[in-house]
Amino acid sequence: MPSRLRAALAAGGAALALMAGAGALTGTATAAADNAACRPDGLYQTPNVDVPYCLAYDEDGREKMGADHPRRIIGYFTSWRTGKNGQPAYLANNIPWGKVTHINYAFAHVNSANKIGVDSSATALEWPGVAGAEMDPAYAYKGHFNLLNKYKKQNPNTKTLISVGGWAETGGYFDASGNRVNSGGFYSMTTNADGSVNQAGINTFADSVVAFLRTYGFNGVDIDYEYPTSMKDAGNPLDWSIANARRGNLMKGYAALMKTLREKLDTAAAADSKYYMLTVAAPASGYLLRGMETFQVAQYLDYVNIMSYDLHGAWNEFVGPNAALFDDGKDAELAKWGVYTTSQYGGLGYLNTDWAYHYFRGAMQSGRINIGVPYYTRGWKNVNGGTNGLWGTSIGQSGNCAQGLTSCGDGARGIDNLWHDVENGKEVGAGSNPMWHAMNLAKGIAGSYGPQYGLNPATDPEDKLTGTYTRHYDSTLTAPWLWNASKKVFLSTEDDQSLGAKADYVKNQGIGGIMIWELAGDYAWDSAKGEYFMGQTLTSLLYDKFKAATPYGAAKSKVAIPAEKLDVTIQSTAFPVGDSNYPISPKLVITNKSQMTIPGGAEIQWDYSTSAPNNAKDQSGFGLRVISSEHSTAGNVGGLKGDFHRVSVKLPSWQSLAPGASVTMDYVYYLPTPGQANYTLTFGGKTYGLAQDLARGGVTPEPTPTITPTGGACTAPAWNATAVYNGGQKVSHKSRTWEAKWWTQNNEPGTTGEWGVWKDLGPC
Repeated sequence: MPSRLRAALAAGGAALALMAGAGALTGTATAAADNAACRPDGLYQTPNVDVPYCLAYDEDGREKMGADHPRRIIGYFTSWRTGKNGQPAYLANNIPWGKVTHINYAFAHVNSANKIGVDSSATALEWPGVAGAEMDPAYAYKGHFNLLNKYKKQNPNTKTLISVGGWAETGGYFDASGNRVNSGGFYSMTTNADGSVNQAGINTFADSVVAFLRTYGFNGVDIDYEYPTSMKDAGNPLDWSIANARRGNLMKGYAALMKTLREKLDTAAAADSKYYMLTVAAPASGYLLRGMETFQVAQYLDYVNIMSYDLHGAWNEFVGPNAALFDDGKDAELAKWGVYTTSQYGGLGYLNTDWAYHYFRGAMQSGRINIGVPYYTRGWKNVNGGTNGLWGTSIGQSGNCAQGLTSCGDGARGIDNLWHDVENGKEVGAGSNPMWHAMNLAKGIAGSYGPQYGLNPATDPEDKLTGTYTRHYDSTLTAPWLWNASKKVFLSTEDDQSLGAKADYVKNQGIGGIMIWELAGDYAWDSAKGEYFMGQTLTSLLYDKFKAATPYGAAKSKVAIPAEKLDVTIQSTAFPVGDSNYPISPKLVITNKSQMTIPGGAEIQWDYSTSAPNNAKDQSGFGLRVISSEHSTAGNVGGLKGDFHRVSVKLPSWQSLAPGASVTMDYVYYLPTPGQANYTLTFGGKTYGLAQDLARGGVTPEPTPTITPTGGACTAPAWNATAVYNGGQKVSHKSRTWEAKWWTQNNEPGTTGEWGVWKDLGPC
């Protein structure tokens, strides 16, 4: 989420740390429905737990949200707009209840004991005399949580989730004095300094989350971990000293966290007869996703909220849209790095909402994806070149960059930066404004609220309203902006035209809905004051667009997946880390966990997302080829044309897979995708699906234990990695006999491919 350092400091108050963890949870849901029939396609189910899916989902696996809500409208509601700091308040009574489907409370944090914690605004504050903000005496706590539950009683279809982390509190938290504690947060809670998974910390956190949801009546938890990527210096610079040392293993810890949360929430749901949701806020940037392996956490999530904003900002000099829907082939940042001209990239621009949606579509059905929209602006001053500023440049002055940055853009300040953050007592230039303030700027209105946000035009020229802010709109990008030619200020905005186009995109693609950061940025015209202020205009537009929409897409695959599924897994491993991971080249380990022997020549097919070009290949001699493509043209101006490429690869004729056996293949692709999906496996004249896809329905065999070969009747000596072998020498390895074709050392039999050094002589 956008930086909220200043706001978090202003919230102040005593930090509330939930010290009590949940114990062992047992129980069975009392819902009479066949819960398995309601499980969303591809969602992991905790073994031996009757998860009450039918309390939250229908028999097509679609979320129940009320008759007028076939698509989600998810609003982030922040803890710091309390009015206690002299600025206008945005409280629970200001939320457009009945129009939103989900409310994410931002933010809770991971405390020093690896438990979930919140500040006092959540449970202790009161707002005497504020109509609609009276406390409900039915609850033992006060604050925002009291009011959220008060209004949920009147709007029972609306769900609330506690969001943990955010930009400022992913790697630390704010104490009772408003000082940031650099505790390590998600980074150290999930991953030890040596790179191993911190399962003890994860268990402690997950247990505390279950207790928290039960105590405060939330419907689930939203994890906003920014970011578990291997890319160096990602996320908040205040976290780099802890995060960078763990980069290569952060996804391993992230996956363990999500699996643990899912299992503990499922178990609690069965015990409580109340379904608990697990969601994440995920990055949209192809750069960050490049270091997040196959986004292997997708299987544990009810849905993902894509942070498809902050795609351009004053952290660098490239002046562009905050949240463009499509690429236009002219993105100056991408052009600098050769994305449009390097053939392997396929000309695909990856800093836009459409690209990000198609990335996640590779991991889950469209209905489990929500695109993010900003109710705030990003902007620069002293912009040079471009078309009315668009794709121009703005270079910041030395010493004016945000913490951790040695170079940056010249972020807009003063009246062009109303929602400003403060670092070390200085304003951070970012052009960050609520949309209601941007609407006033476009009308030449300074706004009566300026002094409450620290604007003093009598003493600071940057706080004065000068020049004319002219609205521009690019129909290819689907992005509006304000351009003040005299000040050379560019403010990237969101308004009814762009949001209406995004809502239509959601409807047409079958996407689950839209996520909003943040509700307090929405606007309405205040006729008494003659200015725009906080309102519900944009959210009402979304509600009106969605209320009669068709149901969202509920199926992962477009190909027919056979009902009979084998327990064969294909796992991506050994990812190169960080800036060394181009091209993206994991090893695919194919393991036969079924009771059937898979013969050489068996064909495996899968889909991968059109977020990467259709040039995936293997480097093991297996002959992988792309057999169909829903986007085969160069570039993605105006949007990708389809969701998937489909590939085919055959096991070498000599490479059968006995029960328990594995083979490894080198796999290469050139832009991030969330791995492979929608598998089929064909041999012996029959085609199977794979249980790994977690598809709805069909016959999914019980997992069988991996068989560890014992050597049995193998007579050749066991292969030794340190030994030298010459052509004609035989070894035994994993219950098979192998013959060296030429000199070799430290090349494992079964991993070198059909044309490699080892010839498979069959089982022994």
